[in-house]
Amino acid sequence: MDGIAVSYDAFKNGRRTFNIEGVQAAGSAQLTLKNPENCIEAMTGAMLPLNTDVVIPYEEIAIENGIATVTINETAYFKNIHKKGKDKLLGDLIIAKNTLISSAEIGVLATVGKATVKVAKNPKVMIVSTGDELVAVNKNPEDYQIRRSNVHTLVSLLERININSETAHITDDKKILKQKIKGFLDEYDVLLFSGAVSKGKFDFIPEVLDELGVEKHFHRVAQRPGKPFWFGRIATLGISEQDISDSKKNKLSIDKHTEDKYQKNTIVFAFPGNPISTFVSCLKYFYPWFQKSVGLNFTNQNYAVLADDVIFKPELVYFLHVRLENKKGTVYAHPILGNGSGDLASLVESDAFIELPAEVIEFKKGEVFPILKYRNE
Repeated sequence: MDGIAVSYDAFKNGRRTFNIEGVQAAGSAQLTLKNPENCIEAMTGAMLPLNTDVVIPYEEIAIENGIATVTINETAYFKNIHKKGKDKLLGDLIIAKNTLISSAEIGVLATVGKATVKVAKNPKVMIVSTGDELVAVNKNPEDYQIRRSNVHTLVSLLERININSETAHITDDKKILKQKIKGFLDEYDVLLFSGAVSKGKFDFIPEVLDELGVEKHFHRVAQRPGKPFWFGRIATLGISEQDISDSKKNKLSIDKHTEDKYQKNTIVFAFPGNPISTFVSCLKYFYPWFQKSVGLNFTNQNYAVLADDVIFKPELVYFLHVRLENKKGTVYAHPILGNGSGDLASLVESDAFIELPAEVIEFKKGEVFPILKYRNE
């Protein structure tokens, strides 16, 4: 603290007036108190002058004609002094591996001189919409058309977790779909599709992915909305970014042997085209996949109390959008009755999805269930 640095023994022996020998400023070399009955003015952030062991704040002294008079009768040894190593000792772990960097970690990294740090690489993501019925946002659709909204929803959902993405639109032409997707599989780490994964005559995505060698992990999930969700991956040979960096640094070429050592995995999420289905599937499946893939422990710790009775008869997990209300620390979920998985406008009135299990038909007011939040408090 800003004040005077004195000898504790002098204070303890009854001394209350101290001649000022000098000023210990922050950023200056350490001074030495020559007379134990004197003091040195010490600024916040400065080194403690040698031969002193307590700092008395300016608020507790009066200075006149180069003499500091203390107005208190009690203090403590080493009071108002921050000892070296008090926060962390040499060799202590300050930030654990797989920690999400926030503004707190940024400050710590700067303090310990880490101008650059090794972090997990965000995936390179392509978001693809399909369908002849879709037109650009700035176009006036015909009666048989709708604007492309899902890709923009997905872009925003990914930005929420600090992932940049690119977008593309492909018409319902299997040959063009196959050609475009083949290129995307080679160039991107993750592909997110919206639409063309159900049982319609023009839902070519599962068939095209199979023909391109993408391994299907599952297709269709016992939930509503989002039942037709498709997920898979493909492994292709590629060159690691570290090899590229090393080759440029050492001016070396990358031979075929080096190239063949590495495999590039492309993950594919193919969401149903209905807006609510795409929305909830991204929150439920892409978010935890991403967090686990970069080493973060994903746990859904958000829960809410159901504010009204709900009846849902199909044996499916039900993601019901809800409006959240915080009453004295308890979060209540008020159901929003929309018009099915195509009613994107109903999301404006809600804050989250509450996840209701498949084993139950009647859900009672007051019961607690997990929620998937998409609004920040």
